[in-house]
Amino acid sequence: MITIRKSEDRGHLNYGWLDTYHTFSFDQYYDPAHMHFRTLRVINEDRVAPGKGFPTHSHRDMEIITYILSGSLEHRDSMGNGSVIKPGDVQRMTAGTGVSHSEFNPSESEPVHLLQIWIMPSARNLAPGYEQKSFSEEERQNKLLMIASAEGSDGSVKINQDARVYTSIVEPDAKLIHNLKEDRYAWLQVARGSVSVNDVELNQGDGAAVNREDRLVISASDRAELLLFDLA
Repeated sequence: MITIRKSEDRGHLNYGWLDTYHTFSFDQYYDPAHMHFRTLRVINEDRVAPGKGFPTHSHRDMEIITYILSGSLEHRDSMGNGSVIKPGDVQRMTAGTGVSHSEFNPSESEPVHLLQIWIMPSARNLAPGYEQKSFSEEERQNKLLMIASAEGSDGSVKINQDARVYTSIVEPDAKLIHNLKEDRYAWLQVARGSVSVNDVELNQGDGAAVNREDRLVISASDRAELLLFDLA
C-alpha cells in the first residue's frame, strides 16, 4: 500500500529569511495525523536566504541528517566541528546527550535549499557524534545509493537506528528497483522533479508511505532527485 503525502498538504511557514515546509509535525506546525512514520520523525524542506541562518540551538536524542540540494550551509557545533556543506554532501549528527550547533548560509547572493531529516535513535543518551561524507553526482545517477545506515556500510554515514537512507538522481526513462524485506517499510521523498513508484505518480515535495509492498519500481518522466528510507 502506498499513501501519498502531497507537497501542498505539508506544514508551511515563511519567516522571510526562511521558507520551510514540514512533512511531519515540527515546531509551530502541529498535525496529530502526521507526527512521524516509523522512526522517521522529521523531513523539513528549507530555503534559507543569503547571509541568514539558524543561530546556536540545542538538540538531544536524535539522529540528524542534512542533505543539500543547492547552495551551501555553514555548520558549527559544540563538539568543535566546523564545515561548509554543499550539494552531494551528507552530514550526520548524533545529538545523543546534547549538542548545540548553528547553521548559516555563507553566500551573499545565493539561497541554500536543503532537506533536514531527523530519525529517532535506537537508544537514548548516546554519546554525541558527527560525520560528513561527499557523494558525486555520477555515484547517485540512475541508482539507489545508500548514504546512511546502521552499519555505516558501503561508504555511508553511520546512524544509530535500523534504517537505511538512499538517494538517486533519476534520468528520464531510467528504472530503479528496491526490494523491501518482510516487516520493512519505506518512505519516498521527491526532492526535485516527478517520479512514479509502482505506477503511483509523485511530484516535487510529495512523500509516500509504503507498507505491505515487497518491491518498489521507480521511474521518472523528467530528471528527478529523491530520497528513499528503508525502515524497520
